Amino acid sequence: MGLVDMQRFAIRLSYDGTPFSGWARQPNQPSVQQAVEDALFTITRTEVRTVVAGRTDAGVHALGQMIHCDLSPEATAKLTVRDGSARIEETLVRRLNAVLARATDRAVIIDSARMVPPGFDARFSALRRHYRYLIADGPHRWNPLRRNDVLFHPRELDPAAMHEAAQGLLGLNDFLSFCKPREHSSTIRDLQEISVTRSPDGFVEARLSADAFCHHMVRTIVGALISVGEGTRPVDWPAQRLGERVRDANTKMAAGHALVLIDVDYPDDDAAAARADATRARRDQE
Repeated sequence: MGLVDMQRFAIRLSYDGTPFSGWARQPNQPSVQQAVEDALFTITRTEVRTVVAGRTDAGVHALGQMIHCDLSPEATAKLTVRDGSARIEETLVRRLNAVLARATDRAVIIDSARMVPPGFDARFSALRRHYRYLIADGPHRWNPLRRNDVLFHPRELDPAAMHEAAQGLLGLNDFLSFCKPREHSSTIRDLQEISVTRSPDGFVEARLSADAFCHHMVRTIVGALISVGEGTRPVDWPAQRLGERVRDANTKMAAGHALVLIDVDYPDDDAAAARADATRARRDQE
């Protein structure tokens, strides 16, 4: 069967990353990818491969993750309601959630699904990803009910100093100092927005948006900003580290459980293929 016969779906999902080793499949470890692909097999009786917008690490959560997958005519036929009372996309969401509720105890929720053109790519068509990191600084802010999505830090932090330091990282830069490089993968990224504020519920909240993030980039940036916030590093230190373009063991990486992929932005469907081609070409050149 050729790809021309396949129907591509874009699926938006949310998950609690606590019980998982991350998004990507790993031997003998529970992963979000395995849970989703197993659920797709259960409802279609065919092996389905997914492509994800952002490969989250162990313990990292998502409220707006995006994947795409291709389903054969036989698979989509299994999602067709005979009386026409529901669209295929609605049936796909409902049946996936029923399977995932049993398999993951509702740690993974499918939010929506829609048919997209074959040129749409969940990874390469994305315009930008948005992440949030929450910190409870000081024991008086620790809440045991939030231990799985908030970092408990023992000392008070200065969000204003952290925000000032973060502005030195904006723009198109080589983030090697803040990444764990992967083979044949660029560390050049466009950090478009970054802010650190005190949230209404008292947490230190960091928000970061970029065209893409390399491995461990968000957590390492947050770790550097924490050093500034607690006063152990000067405000200009993160920018200095950026310019050095060298991995340094003194740059601590923040824990994964307080990080959430909030959303992924995409162009209109008629521009998705061109965006994917441009992203691939740029990564090949970097």
